[in-house]
Amino acid sequence: MPEAPRIQPAAGDPSALRQTLLAELDRHEGLAVAVSGGVDSMTLAFVAHRFSKAAVTVVHAVSPAVPAAATARVRAYARSHGWRLICLESGEMADPAYRANPVDRCYHCKSHLYASIGAATGLPIASGTNLDDLRDFRPGLEAARSFAVIHPFVEAGLGKSDIYALARHHRLADLAALPAQPCLASRIETGIAVDADDLRFIEAVEGELQGHLPAAATLRCRITVRGVFIECAPLPDAAGCRRLEDRAKRLCAAAGRPFAGLRSYRRGSAFLRDAAVVPPQVCRL
Repeated sequence: MPEAPRIQPAAGDPSALRQTLLAELDRHEGLAVAVSGGVDSMTLAFVAHRFSKAAVTVVHAVSPAVPAAATARVRAYARSHGWRLICLESGEMADPAYRANPVDRCYHCKSHLYASIGAATGLPIASGTNLDDLRDFRPGLEAARSFAVIHPFVEAGLGKSDIYALARHHRLADLAALPAQPCLASRIETGIAVDADDLRFIEAVEGELQGHLPAAATLRCRITVRGVFIECAPLPDAAGCRRLEDRAKRLCAAAGRPFAGLRSYRRGSAFLRDAAVVPPQVCRL
């Protein structure tokens, strides 16, 4: 587990948040910032590159589990802001322990990621983990400990709302509008093997259906033993649910996959750590 924050930043003051974060980043002469393409790691890379004393290398893993849009976002920021960017393949898909999709799948994924970053850069590795992440079951944090990964947001006492405040403060409007977006493998129910075809299907379905929802809506395509569920929040009205369900049915039929239904989004519903799972609300048509 990352250590407790050394300093409590001034709540609601982005300039103070940044200075507190910089106090942690400036402890290092050089850093490899692991960037997934989400708001946390992208904001960390932006602040570290632009304001810290550390020589920053940004590292992004290209994988079937990483949405193409996330990779494109990382490359675009690297061009716009002059980042030194390394894109690499961390090789988790070649690991049977990862593909088996156990409860600790993230441990295997992050182990490959951090080993690859260390080999490519030889630098201390920084992650975008924040205080709110520590409330969840995060096997990847154990992998981070094994590779002595640092968590500047945690060490500076910053949570998710602080990161969004930093993004808005620095006019990173696209990042400030990003909903949480974990890797595509998180959509596959625990125990169902991670397969590249499944990941491509998930990405294609979410890309198609997202265009029929408000920009801020959360959408997940879940592969489960019961079939494919589509989850979103907020759920549309009855007519919108019917349209979304019809489109999802067609996409599943075209791929030869059973469609199980449309239901409200619940964070981590494909993760079966506890057998006593309360079913999420189903959209009633």
